Amino acid sequence: MGRRRKRVATGDGVPSPKKEEKTPAPPRKEKKKKTDIGKMFINISIGLCIFSLIWFFYALYMRSSLAKRVVTLHPSPRVLDANSSSPAVSPERYWGTYRPQVYFGMKTRSPRSVVTGLMWMRQFAEMDANLRHTCEQGDHLLGYGWLMHDGVSFGVQEVHDRDFTLTTEFVKRMGGDHGGDWTWRITAKQHSTASSAPVISLMFYAATDIQGSLQAHVEEKNRLSSVTGTSEELGNFKITFGKPTAGEGAIGKYARYNYLQTKSPGLDKLTDIVKNSLNHKFVFSPPKGEKRHYFAVDSYKVTNHQNQQKDPKMESDFVVHQVTVQTPFQIEVLFESGSFRERPDQLVGSVLTDELEKRKVAFDEKFESTFGLQAKGFTSSHIKFAMAALSNMLGGMGYFFGQSVVQSVYNEHPVLYPEGPLFTAVPSRSFFPRGFLWDEGFHQLLISKWDTQLTQEVIAHWLDLINVEGWIPREQILDDEARSKVPSEFIVQHNENANPPTLFLALQELLEQLDAQPELSSSQTMLPLLKRLYPRLQIWFEWFNTTQAGPLANSYRWRGRDKDTNLFLNPKTLTSGLDDYPRASHPSADERHVDLYCWMTLASGIMANVARILGEPHQVYENTHRTLSNNDLLNKLHWSENLHAFSDYGNHTQAVSLLQEKVFVPPGQPRHQFPVTRWVRSVRKAPKLQYVNALGYVSLFPFLLQILAPDSPKIEHILRDIQDPERLWTPYGLRSLSRSDPIYMKRNTEHDAPYWRGPIWININYLAVRALHHYGSIEGPYKEKAAILYQELRTNIINNVYKQYMETGYIWEQYNDSTGRGQGSHPFTGWSALTVLIMAEEY
Repeated sequence: MGRRRKRVATGDGVPSPKKEEKTPAPPRKEKKKKTDIGKMFINISIGLCIFSLIWFFYALYMRSSLAKRVVTLHPSPRVLDANSSSPAVSPERYWGTYRPQVYFGMKTRSPRSVVTGLMWMRQFAEMDANLRHTCEQGDHLLGYGWLMHDGVSFGVQEVHDRDFTLTTEFVKRMGGDHGGDWTWRITAKQHSTASSAPVISLMFYAATDIQGSLQAHVEEKNRLSSVTGTSEELGNFKITFGKPTAGEGAIGKYARYNYLQTKSPGLDKLTDIVKNSLNHKFVFSPPKGEKRHYFAVDSYKVTNHQNQQKDPKMESDFVVHQVTVQTPFQIEVLFESGSFRERPDQLVGSVLTDELEKRKVAFDEKFESTFGLQAKGFTSSHIKFAMAALSNMLGGMGYFFGQSVVQSVYNEHPVLYPEGPLFTAVPSRSFFPRGFLWDEGFHQLLISKWDTQLTQEVIAHWLDLINVEGWIPREQILDDEARSKVPSEFIVQHNENANPPTLFLALQELLEQLDAQPELSSSQTMLPLLKRLYPRLQIWFEWFNTTQAGPLANSYRWRGRDKDTNLFLNPKTLTSGLDDYPRASHPSADERHVDLYCWMTLASGIMANVARILGEPHQVYENTHRTLSNNDLLNKLHWSENLHAFSDYGNHTQAVSLLQEKVFVPPGQPRHQFPVTRWVRSVRKAPKLQYVNALGYVSLFPFLLQILAPDSPKIEHILRDIQDPERLWTPYGLRSLSRSDPIYMKRNTEHDAPYWRGPIWININYLAVRALHHYGSIEGPYKEKAAILYQELRTNIINNVYKQYMETGYIWEQYNDSTGRGQGSHPFTGWSALTVLIMAEEY
């Protein structure tokens, strides 16, 4: 009852006697305070969580954004219009020998070109199926290369195999909407030393690159008479294969024919497809001679790895015409564009011969007017050598389309660079048939003398590759064909790595031509080109000026040195272009590199000049150039009083050597179960910050790039080092590293032979000759001495490169400093072809 009354009373609002005992206030306030503090902690925790989430997603966004920068192209308008290489805009350059990696082949300057090419093999030889296609040093040819090539419309090449010579000639004729017609003529002659007339199989082929189609037309059971085709860029076309003759106008020769029509999964697989299709069942039975079985293309079935699905969209048509005939003989292949209207006659036989003769005469005349070697008293043999050097540079131009593989610190894995084209010369058709950034500046010094507009286009192609950061991948490996020639460790390009900005050398040449001959048509196109180039040049220069900055103000340091110091006698600096040239023994952020300092001095001066010509603000570049050109600053950062030479600075010791690791093998244990002994570096004296004191090419850079004032007393020391046989002087050119240096001709690893540690390199020797000519032509205390050394060094270089070419059939990557012998990759008609400019005294 009491409980009910209490409930009723309470429910009626009647105060209960116990209600008068109020709860004390302090406890209620304490509870509220605790509640407020708890809520505050909860709110702070929620806030922190939200902030952390926001920061996390922001960090993800920023990392993703930064990761994308390496593959984001510069936003300024492209220097070249997307159609600049099309037949409508540039018909005369549309078709060309733009496949430097093969002995003979042509393609168009388009992303998915129809490609044509030549393979051959000697029948009944000691080596079965000795197929030739891509330029390989392992083929051990006696020599090959272009004797004449104008870079546009014709070329003549000789390929000296073991007992016969193939002469490949081509001529283009303009007409229609797709780059016109062209004809090949292949002539085979046996060597006088051959015991019998060789029987050779020539394999002419055409292949599409994903898009387009080919149709084979066969007569006489197995003779491929022609191929018709169509593609987006070429429209309709026809390739006709002539029958072999003993020469123009002569009767036909006995030959056997075979053909192959199949699908190819990629242009890099063409050689393998032909090899795998060869069959020895066919019989060669000339009217007078024995019957013999020979190798010929028969059939090929595209095979796929287990569980791998075949994608027909990624396959291309591939047609091969094989003709087997005994030397001597001549064969012509005719390409005719379906859009060629009112064709006067076919470009074959006597018509082709007449066209070839006209082009040869025009080439001779232009060569002499450009370089004047006959007027300088050179022999006809020297002039032919120089023509071949230039022609191989022009005939080594390649048109590539694809994607580089790149990586930044923000990318966990390598990523693909945006797809794009590159029109460029290459250092070596056999070993380096792709674009190299620092090589290309030297290439264009020669090409610009021959064809200024060609150089303008090449520079534009390179700078159109620049990304939003201002970085250009230094080695361009753009497609499967290119990647098939590159070791895997060199394929990925890293965006912190530079390469010497030698394109500024080519720009300097173009600006001098603009100033000297403004009335030329090439000069008229130069100003619009500079306007389009300028935003890209700006960010390229700024990228160098920031990412390659050194530890002190106005100093510079190459990034990308080898990091595993334990395995290298001296960690390489591939990014400098001088690979294994000795730098500081222990890479660190304290390094200062004198060659990069000099490249930036040159670049800042040219940037100031370009800005001035365009009416753009140029004071910043001028101030930078004025600062870097100050010889006092140069001396302060890089002059070693101990060596009396310019030098790098860094954490260094000379007390290093390569020693074989000691691996303990317990008694009775088999040796093969233990690690293979390696050669590792032994450091006998701890490194310290000091000048590196290596005397060689790097020491010469302030002189090579003409940064030193004509009255600088440092020139006296440089000229002394240049002419000292115990240091840099040889009868063949300047060696890359002094004979007195501890690392001279020392291996960098067990398998890494010396590269820039003694051998003679023509690009640096060209800069040395140019500098001697400069200081020997202007007033100064060293004018007379520089002029004398100029003549001696010029003569030595010309004589040796020419002699080695005549003896070996090749121009070489480098030359032995003790014997003058050519060595390294060959043919190397990249910067070694600068010998032509040395002969012509064009600097």
